[in-house]
Amino acid sequence: MSKDEKDKVQIIDKDLDLSNAGRGVWLVKVPKYIAQKWEKAPSNMDVGKLRISKTPGQKAQVSLSLTPAVLALDPEEKIPTEHVLDVSQVTKQTLGVFSHMSQAEMAANNGKENSTAPALSDNEKLYMEGRIVQKLECRPIADNCYMKLKLESIRKASEPQRRVQPIDKIVQNFKPVKDHAHNIEYRERKKAEGKKARDDKNAVMDMLFHAFEKHQYYNIKDLVKITNQPISYLKEILKDVCDYNMKNPHKNMWELKKEYRHYKVEEKKEEEHKSGSSDSD
Repeated sequence: MSKDEKDKVQIIDKDLDLSNAGRGVWLVKVPKYIAQKWEKAPSNMDVGKLRISKTPGQKAQVSLSLTPAVLALDPEEKIPTEHVLDVSQVTKQTLGVFSHMSQAEMAANNGKENSTAPALSDNEKLYMEGRIVQKLECRPIADNCYMKLKLESIRKASEPQRRVQPIDKIVQNFKPVKDHAHNIEYRERKKAEGKKARDDKNAVMDMLFHAFEKHQYYNIKDLVKITNQPISYLKEILKDVCDYNMKNPHKNMWELKKEYRHYKVEEKKEEEHKSGSSDSD
Protein backbone atom coordinates (compact mmCIF):
# COMPACT_ATOMS: atom_id res chain seq x y z
CA MET A 1 0.00 0.00 0.00
CA SER A 2 1.40 3.35 -1.05
CA LYS A 3 1.63 6.40 1.20
CA ASP A 4 -1.27 8.13 -0.62
CA GLU A 5 -3.49 5.07 -0.17
CA LYS A 6 -2.61 4.93 3.53
CA ASP A 7 -3.61 8.59 3.88
CA LYS A 8 -6.97 7.85 2.23
CA VAL A 9 -7.80 4.98 4.62
CA GLN A 10 -10.35 6.17 7.13
CA ILE A 11 -9.72 5.03 10.70
CA ILE A 12 -12.93 4.43 12.63
CA ASP A 13 -12.97 4.04 16.40
CA LYS A 14 -15.28 1.23 17.54
CA ASP A 15 -16.42 -0.09 20.90
CA LEU A 16 -15.16 -3.50 21.96
CA ASP A 17 -17.46 -5.78 23.97
CA LEU A 18 -15.31 -7.16 26.85
CA SER A 19 -18.03 -9.09 28.66
CA ASN A 20 -16.20 -12.39 27.91
CA ALA A 21 -12.67 -11.08 28.46
CA GLY A 22 -12.20 -13.25 31.56
CA ARG A 23 -13.17 -16.49 29.81
CA GLY A 24 -10.35 -18.97 29.16
CA VAL A 25 -10.07 -20.27 25.58
CA TRP A 26 -8.08 -23.15 24.08
CA LEU A 27 -6.19 -22.58 20.82
CA VAL A 28 -6.23 -25.88 18.89
CA LYS A 29 -4.15 -26.61 15.79
CA VAL A 30 -5.85 -29.29 13.69
CA PRO A 31 -4.70 -31.16 10.55
CA LYS A 32 -5.73 -29.82 7.17
CA TYR A 33 -8.21 -32.63 6.45
CA ILE A 34 -10.12 -31.84 9.67
CA ALA A 35 -10.22 -28.11 8.88
CA GLN A 36 -11.63 -28.87 5.42
CA LYS A 37 -14.35 -31.05 6.92
CA TRP A 38 -15.30 -28.42 9.50
CA GLU A 39 -15.51 -25.71 6.83
CA LYS A 40 -18.09 -27.79 4.95
CA ALA A 41 -20.15 -28.46 8.08
CA PRO A 42 -23.18 -26.26 8.84
CA SER A 43 -23.06 -24.06 11.93
CA ASN A 44 -25.58 -26.15 13.91
CA MET A 45 -23.77 -29.50 13.46
CA ASP A 46 -21.72 -31.24 16.15
CA VAL A 47 -18.31 -31.74 14.58
CA GLY A 48 -16.49 -33.61 17.33
CA LYS A 49 -16.38 -34.78 20.93
CA LEU A 50 -13.64 -33.84 23.36
CA ARG A 51 -12.63 -36.21 26.14
CA ILE A 52 -10.46 -35.20 29.09
CA SER A 53 -9.08 -38.04 31.22
CA LYS A 54 -7.57 -36.98 34.53
CA THR A 55 -5.32 -39.37 36.45
CA PRO A 56 -4.02 -38.35 39.90
CA GLY A 57 -0.35 -37.36 39.72
CA GLN A 58 -0.29 -37.35 35.92
CA LYS A 59 -0.94 -34.86 33.17
CA ALA A 60 -4.49 -34.78 31.84
CA GLN A 61 -5.02 -36.72 28.61
CA VAL A 62 -7.13 -34.94 25.97
CA SER A 63 -8.55 -36.70 22.92
CA LEU A 64 -10.82 -35.67 20.03
CA SER A 65 -13.28 -37.89 18.17
CA LEU A 66 -14.98 -36.74 14.97
CA THR A 67 -18.73 -37.26 14.78
CA PRO A 68 -20.33 -39.53 12.14
CA ALA A 69 -22.21 -36.48 10.80
CA VAL A 70 -18.92 -34.81 9.81
CA LEU A 71 -17.63 -38.02 8.21
CA ALA A 72 -20.87 -38.33 6.23
CA LEU A 73 -20.24 -34.96 4.50
CA ASP A 74 -17.85 -36.76 2.13
CA PRO A 75 -18.23 -40.53 2.58
CA GLU A 76 -15.70 -41.40 -0.13
CA GLU A 77 -12.87 -39.65 1.71
CA LYS A 78 -11.60 -41.80 4.54
CA ILE A 79 -9.93 -39.85 7.34
CA PRO A 80 -8.88 -40.79 10.90
CA THR A 81 -11.58 -40.27 13.50
CA GLU A 82 -9.54 -40.52 16.72
CA HIS A 83 -6.94 -37.90 17.65
CA VAL A 84 -4.75 -37.04 20.62
CA LEU A 85 -4.28 -33.43 21.69
CA ASP A 86 -0.88 -32.39 23.05
CA VAL A 87 -1.39 -29.61 25.60
CA SER A 88 1.07 -26.78 26.22
CA GLN A 89 0.71 -23.77 28.50
CA VAL A 90 0.81 -20.20 27.16
CA THR A 91 3.57 -18.32 28.95
CA LYS A 92 5.10 -14.88 28.39
CA GLN A 93 2.33 -14.07 25.93
CA THR A 94 -1.11 -12.52 26.10
CA LEU A 95 -3.30 -13.87 23.31
CA GLY A 96 -6.98 -13.27 22.74
CA VAL A 97 -9.79 -14.35 20.42
CA PHE A 98 -11.89 -11.66 18.75
CA SER A 99 -14.98 -11.73 16.56
CA HIS A 100 -17.11 -9.26 14.68
CA MET A 101 -20.75 -9.29 13.70
CA SER A 102 -22.67 -6.98 11.39
CA GLN A 103 -26.03 -5.42 12.21
CA ALA A 104 -27.72 -7.74 9.69
CA GLU A 105 -26.24 -10.85 11.36
CA MET A 106 -27.29 -9.63 14.80
CA ALA A 107 -30.82 -9.00 13.52
CA ALA A 108 -30.91 -12.50 11.97
CA ASN A 109 -29.76 -14.02 15.27
CA ASN A 110 -32.58 -12.17 17.02
CA GLY A 111 -35.14 -13.72 14.66
CA LYS A 112 -35.40 -10.73 12.32
CA GLU A 113 -34.23 -12.47 9.17
CA ASN A 114 -36.09 -10.00 6.96
CA SER A 115 -34.19 -7.05 8.40
CA THR A 116 -32.75 -4.67 5.81
CA ALA A 117 -29.88 -3.35 7.97
CA PRO A 118 -26.77 -2.87 5.77
CA ALA A 119 -23.84 -5.19 6.49
CA LEU A 120 -21.23 -2.45 6.35
CA SER A 121 -17.93 -2.38 8.17
CA ASP A 122 -18.88 0.73 10.13
CA ASN A 123 -21.98 -1.08 11.47
CA GLU A 124 -20.02 -4.05 12.80
CA LYS A 125 -19.81 -4.83 16.48
CA LEU A 126 -16.56 -6.21 17.90
CA TYR A 127 -16.37 -8.82 20.66
CA MET A 128 -13.57 -10.32 22.70
CA GLU A 129 -14.46 -14.00 23.02
CA GLY A 130 -11.81 -14.83 25.61
CA ARG A 131 -8.17 -15.09 26.54
CA ILE A 132 -6.08 -18.02 25.29
CA VAL A 133 -4.83 -20.03 28.25
CA GLN A 134 -3.65 -23.23 26.53
CA LYS A 135 -2.37 -24.32 23.14
CA LEU A 136 -3.24 -27.78 21.83
CA GLU A 137 -1.91 -29.61 18.79
CA CYS A 138 -4.20 -32.24 17.32
CA ARG A 139 -2.23 -35.37 16.42
CA PRO A 140 -3.91 -38.35 14.70
CA ILE A 141 -3.40 -41.87 15.96
CA ALA A 142 -1.11 -43.79 13.60
CA ASP A 143 -3.59 -46.46 12.47
CA ASN A 144 -4.10 -48.01 9.03
CA CYS A 145 -6.49 -45.24 7.95
CA TYR A 146 -3.94 -42.53 8.75
CA MET A 147 -1.15 -44.42 6.98
CA LYS A 148 -3.28 -44.75 3.84
CA LEU A 149 -4.09 -41.04 4.01
CA LYS A 150 -0.39 -40.09 4.26
CA LEU A 151 0.50 -42.49 1.44
CA GLU A 152 -2.11 -40.87 -0.79
CA SER A 153 -0.88 -37.34 0.05
CA ILE A 154 2.73 -38.36 -0.73
CA ARG A 155 1.61 -39.87 -4.04
CA LYS A 156 -0.24 -36.68 -5.02
CA ALA A 157 2.72 -34.51 -4.04
CA SER A 158 5.07 -36.62 -6.18
CA GLU A 159 2.92 -36.28 -9.30
CA PRO A 160 4.51 -33.94 -11.87
CA GLN A 161 2.65 -30.72 -12.42
CA ARG A 162 3.27 -30.88 -16.18
CA ARG A 163 2.44 -33.89 -18.28
CA VAL A 164 3.00 -34.87 -21.89
CA GLN A 165 -0.22 -35.80 -23.62
CA PRO A 166 -0.94 -36.64 -27.27
CA ILE A 167 -3.24 -34.37 -29.29
CA ASP A 168 -5.54 -35.38 -32.11
CA LYS A 169 -5.75 -32.02 -33.87
CA ILE A 170 -3.41 -29.26 -34.97
CA VAL A 171 -2.88 -26.55 -32.39
CA GLN A 172 -2.84 -23.00 -33.75
CA ASN A 173 0.45 -21.42 -32.69
CA PHE A 174 2.51 -18.47 -33.83
CA LYS A 175 4.92 -19.44 -36.56
CA PRO A 176 8.59 -18.55 -36.13
CA VAL A 177 9.67 -15.33 -37.82
CA LYS A 178 12.80 -15.39 -39.95
CA ASP A 179 13.74 -11.86 -39.00
CA HIS A 180 12.10 -9.18 -36.87
CA ALA A 181 11.10 -5.79 -38.22
CA HIS A 182 13.33 -3.78 -35.88
CA ASN A 183 16.40 -5.81 -36.94
CA ILE A 184 15.62 -5.22 -40.62
CA GLU A 185 15.15 -1.49 -40.00
CA TYR A 186 18.44 -1.26 -38.13
CA ARG A 187 20.40 -2.99 -40.91
CA GLU A 188 18.82 -0.80 -43.59
CA ARG A 189 19.66 2.35 -41.65
CA LYS A 190 23.27 1.25 -41.18
CA LYS A 191 23.50 0.39 -44.87
CA ALA A 192 22.13 3.82 -45.83
CA GLU A 193 24.67 5.54 -43.60
CA GLY A 194 27.46 3.57 -45.20
CA LYS A 195 30.82 2.74 -43.70
CA LYS A 196 32.39 5.61 -41.78
CA ALA A 197 35.38 6.93 -43.72
CA ARG A 198 38.28 8.79 -42.11
CA ASP A 199 38.21 12.46 -42.91
CA ASP A 200 41.23 14.75 -42.89
CA LYS A 201 42.61 15.27 -39.40
CA ASN A 202 42.37 19.06 -39.62
CA ALA A 203 38.73 18.85 -40.73
CA VAL A 204 37.90 16.59 -37.80
CA MET A 205 39.68 18.95 -35.41
CA ASP A 206 37.68 21.89 -36.80
CA MET A 207 34.47 19.96 -36.11
CA LEU A 208 35.65 19.22 -32.58
CA PHE A 209 36.59 22.83 -31.88
CA HIS A 210 33.24 23.98 -33.22
CA ALA A 211 31.44 21.48 -30.96
CA PHE A 212 33.41 22.50 -27.87
CA GLU A 213 32.42 26.11 -28.46
CA LYS A 214 28.88 25.06 -27.55
CA HIS A 215 29.63 22.75 -24.60
CA GLN A 216 32.67 22.25 -22.42
CA TYR A 217 32.29 18.47 -21.91
CA TYR A 218 31.30 15.64 -24.28
CA ASN A 219 31.21 11.89 -24.06
CA ILE A 220 32.63 9.75 -26.84
CA LYS A 221 29.24 8.69 -28.22
CA ASP A 222 28.14 12.28 -28.82
CA LEU A 223 31.42 13.13 -30.51
CA VAL A 224 31.09 10.11 -32.81
CA LYS A 225 27.66 11.34 -33.87
CA ILE A 226 28.91 14.89 -34.42
CA THR A 227 31.99 13.98 -36.46
CA ASN A 228 30.71 10.73 -38.04
CA GLN A 229 34.19 9.23 -37.68
CA PRO A 230 35.36 5.74 -36.61
CA ILE A 231 35.73 5.66 -32.85
CA SER A 232 39.35 4.44 -32.92
CA TYR A 233 40.38 7.23 -35.30
CA LEU A 234 38.46 9.82 -33.27
CA LYS A 235 40.16 8.76 -30.03
CA GLU A 236 43.58 9.26 -31.62
CA ILE A 237 42.69 12.87 -32.44
CA LEU A 238 41.06 13.45 -29.04
CA LYS A 239 44.24 12.41 -27.26
CA ASP A 240 46.07 15.22 -29.03
CA VAL A 241 43.65 18.05 -28.31
CA CYS A 242 41.57 16.89 -25.34
CA ASP A 243 41.88 15.62 -21.78
CA TYR A 244 39.92 12.60 -20.55
CA ASN A 245 38.32 13.17 -17.13
CA MET A 246 38.72 10.28 -14.69
CA LYS A 247 37.03 11.91 -11.70
CA ASN A 248 33.60 13.26 -10.91
CA PRO A 249 31.62 15.36 -11.65
CA HIS A 250 32.57 14.95 -15.34
CA LYS A 251 33.85 11.39 -15.22
CA ASN A 252 34.35 9.58 -18.57
CA MET A 253 33.97 12.83 -20.55
CA TRP A 254 36.33 14.72 -22.85
CA GLU A 255 37.41 18.34 -22.44
CA LEU A 256 39.72 20.55 -24.52
CA LYS A 257 43.27 20.92 -23.26
CA LYS A 258 44.21 24.20 -21.64
CA GLU A 259 46.12 25.47 -24.66
CA TYR A 260 43.01 25.09 -26.84
CA ARG A 261 40.49 26.62 -24.42
CA HIS A 262 40.01 29.97 -26.12
CA TYR A 263 36.86 30.66 -24.12
CA LYS A 264 38.99 30.82 -20.97
CA VAL A 265 41.11 33.62 -22.44
CA GLU A 266 38.03 35.50 -23.55
CA GLU A 267 36.54 35.21 -20.05
CA LYS A 268 39.81 36.54 -18.56
CA LYS A 269 39.84 39.46 -20.97
CA GLU A 270 36.25 40.28 -20.12
CA GLU A 271 37.04 40.17 -16.41
CA GLU A 272 40.10 42.43 -16.91
CA HIS A 273 38.03 44.78 -19.04
CA LYS A 274 35.38 44.95 -16.34
CA SER A 275 37.93 45.54 -13.59
CA GLY A 276 39.65 48.26 -15.68
CA SER A 277 36.38 50.05 -16.34
CA SER A 278 35.51 49.97 -12.64
CA ASP A 279 38.93 51.44 -11.70
CA SER A 280 38.54 54.25 -14.21
CA ASP A 281 35.18 55.06 -12.67
